[in-house]
Amino acid sequence: MNESTAEGRKLSRGFGWLVLLGTLLVIAGVIGLVYTGVATLTSMLLFGWLLLVGGLVGLLHAIESRGTNYFWLAVVVAALNIAAGVVVIKHPEGTAEALTMFAALLFLTGGVFRLVGSVVVRGPQMGWTLLQGAFGLLLGLLVLFDWPHSSLYVLGCFFSLALLFDGLGLIAIGVGGRRIVSMVSERFDETAPTPDKPIKSPEGERK
Repeated sequence: MNESTAEGRKLSRGFGWLVLLGTLLVIAGVIGLVYTGVATLTSMLLFGWLLLVGGLVGLLHAIESRGTNYFWLAVVVAALNIAAGVVVIKHPEGTAEALTMFAALLFLTGGVFRLVGSVVVRGPQMGWTLLQGAFGLLLGLLVLFDWPHSSLYVLGCFFSLALLFDGLGLIAIGVGGRRIVSMVSERFDETAPTPDKPIKSPEGERK
């Protein structure tokens, strides 16, 4: 086995791991779409732990950079992250309700701005912008009218969809990468010199 073949197989295994990871993410996304309440609580706990760990890491960096001008700012930011992480971990349901309300307001304001902007500007994409604005406004109203019950499934649905599309993207990259590596390896094997097929020099071909 030559060096190029070994590298090709190594790359193929790497893309295979991407396919496996993507498959796991797709499975997790589908399960999350089925059990949106569990997905919501899981996403809140992950968010809380990320805040907590990020705050601890930021605090360590702040301690290492003591004596600088931004020392106290780094300490305050790290303390806020730690406090927010603890609150989110202890009260995931309340955090989900607050973030769902925030998401609904974002949908409402984004939809209103798109609707008003499309009517005022009247650009070539006016119809598409109007459709986006109407969809955002409708989605925000639906989430808001069903609040706080909507907090049980809205964030979990978004989290699961993100996992699903990320997994599909990884699968596409992995399958496409393995296909390209296989095509390149086959092409190299066809053109590689062998004892039965030595390389011919240009001078020899002209003779």
